[in-house]
Amino acid sequence: MNFIDQAKVHVKAGDGGPGCISFRREKYVPRGGPDGGDGGRGGNVIIKADPRLNTLLPFQRNRTFKAQSGKAGMSKNMHGKSGSDLIINVPPGTVIKDPETGRVLADLVKPGETFLAAKGGLGGKGNARFVTSTRQAPRYAQPGIPGEDRWLLLELKLIADVGLVGPPNAGKSTLLSAVSAARPKIADYPFTTITPNLGVVSLSGQRNMVMADIPGLIEGAHKGVGMGLDFLRHIERTKVLLYVIDAGTQELDKALDDFEVTRKELAQYGEELLHKPQAIALNKIDLLDEKGVEKAISAFKKYGLPVYAISAATKKNLEALLEGLYSMIHSSDHKV
Repeated sequence: MNFIDQAKVHVKAGDGGPGCISFRREKYVPRGGPDGGDGGRGGNVIIKADPRLNTLLPFQRNRTFKAQSGKAGMSKNMHGKSGSDLIINVPPGTVIKDPETGRVLADLVKPGETFLAAKGGLGGKGNARFVTSTRQAPRYAQPGIPGEDRWLLLELKLIADVGLVGPPNAGKSTLLSAVSAARPKIADYPFTTITPNLGVVSLSGQRNMVMADIPGLIEGAHKGVGMGLDFLRHIERTKVLLYVIDAGTQELDKALDDFEVTRKELAQYGEELLHKPQAIALNKIDLLDEKGVEKAISAFKKYGLPVYAISAATKKNLEALLEGLYSMIHSSDHKV
């Protein structure tokens, strides 16, 4: 399935039905007596978070959504039927914005949360509503009020417990595939991952967590260089950030530089990202000897973050990493 995380849609609520002009046949009643009923209310357009969805792909094919209009009023003071509401399902984590101003209108994080995207118009009053002591046989009724009509920008931000961040080719996709059932495309060239991938990681004792592999960040990502801006937004939802750094196929100074660049790009996109719980995974240690591993760990300890030396390819030390991440997730849950 293609991953689509932005879409622009047009929503139109139903129009209110017109009121009815009608007169009943009754002796001694002027013109038979007005009995025109009111028109029905137009249907609303409602956007709802549906946990069965994880992409905005359907909105690439269908961009226009219109709710049902109300029916016209009828004789014998019968009101017209109201139009049905239109429910538009989106993935949890969808942000709804005004496309012109960028103002956030709603942020549907929890499954079942809703947003009234367009309000249906009221039905017009029938002529029976306009009878007075001096106007016993009104021959007019109100038209229905048009429903709201607007464009909306939908933007999906993935919801995950752990976000894997780091430069291209650091092994994030390999790590995700090693600890979950997710099967991201993996190859030996930059920007293998061009869409975020989600995987559910199962631990002992029926515990689990959701991990997101975010496409590689390079210098200038916060300005849109590479694929930065397209996917940096997904990191905002994660509870814990795990820096995945290639410590096995490159010099230690380059590994340290990769970490510095990644952290800098996160800070320039949003300083609050650095306030999330964070850890470092030094990947590809199967290519180092014991002394090299110790040297790498020592070099990264200066950042004051938990450091895990792992090999996603051979699955070395992954259990310790996952247990540490799980503890960090639930420690962050209890912070006020």
